[in-house]
Amino acid sequence: MNAPATPGTLRRWVLAARIRTLPAAAVPVVIGASLTRPHTYNVVNTLLCLVVALALQIGTNYANDYSDGVRGTDEVRVGPFRLTASKLVRAKAVRGAAFAFFILAAVAGLFLSIRSTWVFIPLGISAVAAGWFYTGGPKPYGYFGFGEVFVMIYFGFVATVGTAYSQQGHIPAGAWWWGLCTGSMACALLEANNLRDVAGDQEAGKKTLAARLGRKNGSWLYAAFVASAVLGADLGGEALVAAVALAMYIPALQMAFSVRTGRELLPLLKQSSHAQWTVGAATALVMFVTR
Repeated sequence: MNAPATPGTLRRWVLAARIRTLPAAAVPVVIGASLTRPHTYNVVNTLLCLVVALALQIGTNYANDYSDGVRGTDEVRVGPFRLTASKLVRAKAVRGAAFAFFILAAVAGLFLSIRSTWVFIPLGISAVAAGWFYTGGPKPYGYFGFGEVFVMIYFGFVATVGTAYSQQGHIPAGAWWWGLCTGSMACALLEANNLRDVAGDQEAGKKTLAARLGRKNGSWLYAAFVASAVLGADLGGEALVAAVALAMYIPALQMAFSVRTGRELLPLLKQSSHAQWTVGAATALVMFVTR
């Protein structure tokens, strides 16, 4: 069997940015903006929210690449290409890229705060800190099973409710339920990643919830987040979107409860990402038609 080709300079950075995780950042912004009436959209604030969310996600991905790489955690994992562990890129360069995207998020967030509310400033500072200390620092909370808390808060409630607030200066009805929906989908995306890496994380001492539960029981955690996403959409007032979400996640649930392990679970991340994008698009379409 031929060894996989080494990705080129640009492609290795793109791969390490982990494009399939970006729905976790973009979908909450799309849904949050959709909670207002079409004629009152604040396009500039929505774009700033999108820049903040995407820059935080990519910055966190690079930060995780750096921190896991220097700790040696990625040496026993089977996931996508990683810059630091591959030793094709200097660790300092990866760390610099992470901070560059965090700075981009901070600048966009500052402009958003000037245009809306100063409350976004401390929220933004805490989001950057949470992104770095997920796997960085002396005691990264992602190594102790608290990653889902970060994801639910920042890629669920903060991103969705914050975007909705930036449109009109108040929180519209149902926004918190939609925050639960988007946060749960983001957590399902995280579990798709962690289920794949259960064996490697257990060996490396990275105690994610999936690693603590094990491959079999971790499937129920994935299912719980899917159920929570469906519930959030339903209680948010859109039973049709809840039905779309349930239908889109069925193939992913079937894979999660299969006997596949390691690399065999790579398609689960793709399926979860595709489901998240579809739910986001369906929500935006339904909101546009009905509001």
